[in-house]
Amino acid sequence: MSKVAIIRCESYDETEVKTAIKKGLDLIGGAETFVKPGENILLKPNWIMAVSPERCATTHPSIFRAVCEIFLEAGAKLSYGDSPGRGTSEDETTEAASATGFLEISEELGIPLADFIHGKEIQTEMQTFFVANGPLDADGIISLPKLKTQGFLKLTGAVKNQFGCIPGRRKGAYHQQLPKPADFARMLIDLNMFLSPRLYIMDGIMAMEGNGPMNGDPKKMNVLLLSSDPVALDATVARLVNVNPEYSYTVSLGMQAGHGTYLDSEIELLGDPIESLISYDFNINRNPISNVRGQGVFSFDNDAGVPKPYIEEEKCLRCGVCIEMCPVSPKAINWANNGTDESQPPVYDYSRCIRCFCCQELCPHGAVLIKEPE
Repeated sequence: MSKVAIIRCESYDETEVKTAIKKGLDLIGGAETFVKPGENILLKPNWIMAVSPERCATTHPSIFRAVCEIFLEAGAKLSYGDSPGRGTSEDETTEAASATGFLEISEELGIPLADFIHGKEIQTEMQTFFVANGPLDADGIISLPKLKTQGFLKLTGAVKNQFGCIPGRRKGAYHQQLPKPADFARMLIDLNMFLSPRLYIMDGIMAMEGNGPMNGDPKKMNVLLLSSDPVALDATVARLVNVNPEYSYTVSLGMQAGHGTYLDSEIELLGDPIESLISYDFNINRNPISNVRGQGVFSFDNDAGVPKPYIEEEKCLRCGVCIEMCPVSPKAINWANNGTDESQPPVYDYSRCIRCFCCQELCPHGAVLIKEPE
């Protein structure tokens, strides 16, 4: 039986957050269940980009402080870090740590920023990964995901959070190799099974709905979730936002892979009643994810059943991040007139577009949206 602690927490007040996390930990075995004195434990938040906590795109720093204090008290030696989507240098990673509010806390508590720039290749049964040194050097990982919508896989959560252990723009190669959402989800599950975080603590006090995972709208959910089973946690999150858990590939395929369970009969919910925290009006696509991807007759410009990214021209500041982050070659999005006219918003060639939505995820200005099929 997988345990998921659901704890109501209505603000980011540091005392309230620490009390709530301690309550959740006590319900699933206590801090000493997950760490031993002297172990090197990596705390892995979600930093999609170097943005402030008020954007609700990243794990809140009060969660980080509380987790640090609790596990330092348990005798663990901590480090922390993540690799944002554009994080290819130490300066960019440090910038993300600073903007998200983590750097100040880590310096106060004496917790080093782990190496998320350099790494090495590892081989699983399914995939070759280039994984950052920080996760590889740790004795164990505690994952701190954020409750957010995500265009490609519906929700980002406990399973997907470890994709940030792949440094910077190397992530784009996996989108190019695995354009189908189901295949991409299997890759995430395989990576997560290799890294095998001991504990997941999800920040859902202020979530993100709509055009997530970077440019959606803040949504007050008043909840923290804790579990050692990432599939059960993500399934519980799906239920909290009124989505069928089977419509999330990381949940349904995660259970098939033996990485956890989404079945009600196999999940013990502890803490506050889930019914009091469900958001029936959470802005999210509640339809199944389309797994149609291909060429020829199945190419995207001929396939009316596949969502596609598009640009709201009045929001576009012509920064070029969408072009920079497009993983395919030739680019599926580029400046007009064969890449020469930067005076206009970029334009899509949907026959090349693999629907990875990297452009939508990482647009700093929220100008890229997803158009659902009729």
